[in-house]
Parts: sequence; structure tokens; C-alpha cells
Amino acid sequence: MRQVGALAGLDLEGLRVAWRVRYGIPPELRSVELLRLMLAWRLQAEAVGGLDRDTRRQLKRRGALEAEGLALGVGARLRREWQGRTVEVEVEAKGFRWQGTLYPSLSAAATAIAGSRWNGPRFFGLRGAPS
Repeated sequence: MRQVGALAGLDLEGLRVAWRVRYGIPPELRSVELLRLMLAWRLQAEAVGGLDRDTRRQLKRRGALEAEGLALGVGARLRREWQGRTVEVEVEAKGFRWQGTLYPSLSAAATAIAGSRWNGPRFFGLRGAPS
């Protein structure tokens, strides 16, 4: 499909323009690759159809996704050194608590700690080494 192939040469702003032209306001992403994949999926789904009925049904049966890190169990504590201090997040049934605030995801907690956007599992060393 030519339209999907044409996405390969677009930068982030070009992908946003392409999305805006076809679908309206683009998702607030900074990842060129993710936006390219999402746009390619939409174009292909328009051309040949989206997920078949059985696949949609199987996905619905899986239910809601659990935030990564909750499987560590209620009461688990994640620690790391950050800018010269030790930070600690406690796993609770509905999220991750840091300094009295409950965050719905480990990434939300890590972002609050760091003051900039972070992948929570990576920040706490659950995926690869934190930087």
C-alpha cells in the first residue's frame, strides 16, 4: 500500500500533519515510530478492514490491563537513588504511593519524582538499567 510506504519518509511533524488531514487532532505523542505505526494501522484498517470479530471478542475477554508493577504485590516497595536521595514507592491495590499521593501507574509516580516524563518500570529497574 503506497500510503503506508510514504509514511517512512515523514518526521514527527509530517506524521502529525498527515494524521490531522485524515483524522483530525493527532495523538499527543513524541515518538515518531509509534505515531507512524498508529497511522499505518488506521490506513490499513480503512483499506482492508480492522480486526475480525473473533479477535475483537478475544481482546474484550482479556479485560482491563493491570498496571505494570502491581503484580509485585500490595506492600512491595520499589527504591532507587535519584539526584542524591533515595526515593521509595509502595505498591497498593489501586496504584503506587509516593509521599502520600496515590498514582495510578508506576510511570505516573516516576514522572512526579523526576519532574519529567519517565517509563516507571525502567525508572525503578524493572526493565533494563535506569539511567
